[in-house]
Amino acid sequence: MAEANERITENLIRNALRDLGYYDTDADTIVEEQKSQIEEVKRLLKGASKTGGGGKGAPEFIISSRMFPDFLIIIECKALKRQHESPHRDRPAEYAVDGVIHYAMHLARSFNVIAIAASGQTASGLKISTFLFPKGTTKYRELTNEHGKPIDKIIPFDDYIRHGSFDPLVAKNRHDDLMTFSRELHDFMRDHAKLTESEKPLLVSGTLIALRNQVFAKTYDMYSPEELQSEWMRIIGEEIQKAKIPNSKKTSMTQPYSTIAVHPELGKATKKYPKGVLNELIRMLNEKVWPFVSVYHDFDVVGQFYGEFLKYTGGDKKALGIVLTPRHITELFSLIANLSVNTVVDGTGKKQIKASKVLDICAGTGGFLISAMQHMIRQAVTEEERNYIKQECLVGVEQQPNMYALAASNMILRGDGKANLYQGSCFDKAITKAIKAHKCNVAMLNPPYSQGDADLHELVFVKHALDCIVEGGTGIVIVPMSCAISPHPMREEILKHHTLEAVMSMPDDLFYPVGVVTCIMVFTAGIPHKVSNKKTWFGYWKDDGFVKTKHKGRIDLYNRWPQIRDRWVEQYRNREVHPGECVTQYVTHEDEWCAEAYMETDYSKITKDMFEDTVKKYAIFKLLGTNLKSLSDTDEEDTLDDDDESK
Repeated sequence: MAEANERITENLIRNALRDLGYYDTDADTIVEEQKSQIEEVKRLLKGASKTGGGGKGAPEFIISSRMFPDFLIIIECKALKRQHESPHRDRPAEYAVDGVIHYAMHLARSFNVIAIAASGQTASGLKISTFLFPKGTTKYRELTNEHGKPIDKIIPFDDYIRHGSFDPLVAKNRHDDLMTFSRELHDFMRDHAKLTESEKPLLVSGTLIALRNQVFAKTYDMYSPEELQSEWMRIIGEEIQKAKIPNSKKTSMTQPYSTIAVHPELGKATKKYPKGVLNELIRMLNEKVWPFVSVYHDFDVVGQFYGEFLKYTGGDKKALGIVLTPRHITELFSLIANLSVNTVVDGTGKKQIKASKVLDICAGTGGFLISAMQHMIRQAVTEEERNYIKQECLVGVEQQPNMYALAASNMILRGDGKANLYQGSCFDKAITKAIKAHKCNVAMLNPPYSQGDADLHELVFVKHALDCIVEGGTGIVIVPMSCAISPHPMREEILKHHTLEAVMSMPDDLFYPVGVVTCIMVFTAGIPHKVSNKKTWFGYWKDDGFVKTKHKGRIDLYNRWPQIRDRWVEQYRNREVHPGECVTQYVTHEDEWCAEAYMETDYSKITKDMFEDTVKKYAIFKLLGTNLKSLSDTDEEDTLDDDDESK
């Protein structure tokens, strides 16, 4: 029998990588052995010797990608299976698992690392163990596929990225990196591109559409600054033309990008950016954002950038009434609506797909539609079901041309929903007729907050959305609390035709930094409230677990949201009643529609500190006449940096 040799194991791995296209000339992957040309990798491995002597060290294989620069795959080989893993994984020089964990610990300071240990002398007898190290942590776990099975063989690069990307910590880190980059991008566009606030998100969405074109993604660096601008616009038009949407909609979508295509600053070569500012912007987005977009289809990236840019604009953050819905709330809507998809067989044996159809008459950047789409796609079993969801189940209307372009681009980036987006007023008769024809059974809505125009009051939008879905459908809206407690003729009009099922009081700072207090309302469409003759369920959903941090805004810092979300949804679906949390009550249009008006106080949750704090605030109020809400807001603002407050 031939003597075991580690080189044989390395050759087996090399052959497996070659068979899977890692070495192909047109592959995005770069395979290096024993060393790396990546400066950050060299720096991190400088003291990574497995002997602990402080010298250099490197695994047998280091695999990187231009498209996913935040990921590395490393492979450590040993000849014999008995050298695969030690009991405590603390002997890196002698065992494959121990060794690859040792190197991954060093590299995870700057990368998400997929660490592979291999041992054996034959292709059929190879033993493979695969681990994931999220960036910035020493904690790791065994990498599994979507069914929870450990990955015990070499698989295509894209599959490693897919399995690794949905680790909660990896996803959180990548989201944090994206938000940090959004601030950098805003500053860059302000200082070098001289773009208006409305042009900034258009440049982001247009570039992401252009980067869908693989030829452009590989060749944009070859164009002169002047040529690149026109090529950028041409490719956007080409990608939009590929979309299966009416020509009139293609024109509506393309037009807003035309001003950027002739923007004077983008086509200039500068001393710092000899290839032009647009070239640098494309490079930044290709490196920092495109990998995120191509993996996380449930994330409204364009909307997230739009929201971040709004934070840095001067003046009123509620300009034009635009207040984008936080992502965790768009996902909550899908759970409240209990969206579903399944295939049934009728009496003749014919298969028919049954799925929720979602309408948003104020689509914005498409956040509700994206969350709804992904919620249903996760339930889909067949490709037919997935295609049906994309083609038939998402309907949106957006009036503002620029915002419509953002919403449409968002859907194009996911390859779906484009044909059912309408540009214009949701009250337009032709558009109303068109959206009613879709026979949607769910409406989701965050209407523009009224600017003093009675004809455009939030409740006018609410009633119209409910009127546009089928009888028995579910309408879910998030509106200012004033809609629930202030008299308005539209409240009576809504209850004449629809049933108020539930109202949930949301966190006061949900839309921070915009200071609007909101509630979620749930209706059953087409059935008058009086006919239903039922109690409305009220939830006191003031604590979603999110906190305001110094640099990242309002985030789920302590990972409390999943548990809180599940508790809320369970309470709502079962119409539970708990003191201090939820209550049921008969109401009419003349009553207040909020939990605070009917809920029993849960005195068991009141602490000595809470009592003393309230007494102190009341004493100050009586003494100075200071508004209690403003005192509370001031306390919260103290958690932020001066830098954050100034933006």
